[in-house]
Amino acid sequence: MERDIDDLPKNPANYASLTPLRFLQRAALVHPNRKSLIHGGVSYTWHQTYRRCRQLASALTKRGVVHGSTVAVIAPNIPAMYEAHFGVPMSGAVINAVNVRLNAQTIGFLLGHSQSAVIMVDQEFFTLAEEALKIMADNEKGSFRRPILIVIGDENCDPKSLQYALEQGATEYEKFLETGDPDFAWKPPQDEWHSIALGYTSGTTASPKGVVLHHRGAYLMAVSNPVIWNMSEGSVYLWTLPMFHCNGWCFTWTLAAICGTNICLRQVTAKGVYSAIANLGVTHFCAAPVVLNTLVNAPKGDTILPLPRIVHVMTAGAAPPPSVLLAMSRRGFKVAHTYGLSETYGPSTICAWKPEWDSLPPEEQARLNARQGVPYTAMEVVEVVDTQNMMPVPADGKTVGEIVFRGNAVMKGYLKNPKANKEAFANGWYHSGDLAVKHPDGYIEIKDRSKDIIISGGENISSVEVENILYQHPAIYEVSVVARPDEQWGESPCAFVTLKPNVDASDQQRLAEEIMKFSRSKMPAYWVPKSVVFGELPKTATGKIQKHLLRAKAKEMGPVKRSRM
Repeated sequence: MERDIDDLPKNPANYASLTPLRFLQRAALVHPNRKSLIHGGVSYTWHQTYRRCRQLASALTKRGVVHGSTVAVIAPNIPAMYEAHFGVPMSGAVINAVNVRLNAQTIGFLLGHSQSAVIMVDQEFFTLAEEALKIMADNEKGSFRRPILIVIGDENCDPKSLQYALEQGATEYEKFLETGDPDFAWKPPQDEWHSIALGYTSGTTASPKGVVLHHRGAYLMAVSNPVIWNMSEGSVYLWTLPMFHCNGWCFTWTLAAICGTNICLRQVTAKGVYSAIANLGVTHFCAAPVVLNTLVNAPKGDTILPLPRIVHVMTAGAAPPPSVLLAMSRRGFKVAHTYGLSETYGPSTICAWKPEWDSLPPEEQARLNARQGVPYTAMEVVEVVDTQNMMPVPADGKTVGEIVFRGNAVMKGYLKNPKANKEAFANGWYHSGDLAVKHPDGYIEIKDRSKDIIISGGENISSVEVENILYQHPAIYEVSVVARPDEQWGESPCAFVTLKPNVDASDQQRLAEEIMKFSRSKMPAYWVPKSVVFGELPKTATGKIQKHLLRAKAKEMGPVKRSRM
């Protein structure tokens, strides 16, 4: 009797753990002489990038980095940041790409929490890292062990900052690479569920949560990106999205998979984006809605119109206003709107374009495209559910529920945080905390954020964390922070403040300026409220602040006007 077809065993010859690291090996084989990366006057081929990444892995291994070690990288979009996305996991370690917009206290916390053995830091941010390490040393007292410090030089920066870092004992990045073997025989992970990356996200708790991602999820999302975006082999990708954002939404690994070319952009300006499109053949880039707003409002002297080709743009974060989508379309950009979280490897839904929308008026097209859409190819299940019974809400475009996820592209969990993990994975789903409706065509649309997260320029801001800091101001009795529309940043924090009875409230403008000055000294710049409103806070009978009324009031106030230079 023949064996059942499903009884055939799994053989070593037909099984290998999934990892995006092999994409780099393949790119070097298939297109060794194609440009892999361009950064100003510096450029590399895929052959060179593969060798440099192996050198990095080898050098890290020689300095004691082993499986499970964490390597932190504090840098903007520069070659070393890209190389770290391969070189660090090739050594068996986990890459922790750090948001350079965070303050030293927050960075000190996450470096300590992750137990980073090595810190690679761009020369511009060396003093920030230095301050963070001092805070770590003070917090950990006698148990503090100074990580290995590697400073990354950049010709676009003041050479004095590099010299200072070297004087403080840091090793220069290129010198560090020279200690490694460019033919290093790296090994893929034995288990595809091993961790590849760690990223920190702000929630409603006092400290950021460490999101742990695995090789399998990174592989699947890296492959899903070009499929979902119709991104062809050899595409030229401009790095406007920070690589520290969910590992560049996994496009760090995608570009190797499609043997494309990375164009690094240290600072994002409209002029820089248009120049790269005109001179470097850019075909794709990702950006928060704030960047799109910058492009459509750029002075004529900074733009290059009409565009030499259709340029594909992927945007996520706060939902882009339909007016911005319409303006981008009229300039020759084709915008794909996506939605996701750090916990789901970045974008995990997309507002997939339907051919029947082509005949609709542009305004209606923009309105439809502003929705969060349908699941990514690599995300098994995205649902909007009633959290009381976990049943899907009706697809009526009216009934609000929570967006939940299930699949291979969901994080392993939060590092050292069992309480948060229990809440996040309740009832066998990952809970986003975002409230949405499902339309009759199956597309979802976010209506609110249950955790009151504010998305400013693509960055998540916890209103509770801002409130906790503002409560330290001697004049503030009560405060509630909500999102207010912002012409430049999409959203910005708006603080509704009740003053203490003994405070002179006659000069409210002066008080508002004092609160903003206080905020700038205590929190990252992008957390600072751009507007302060004084008065009694609306409350329920039980004394709970009614944030939905404050959000409505902030919306009625209109958007914070774009700053003019």
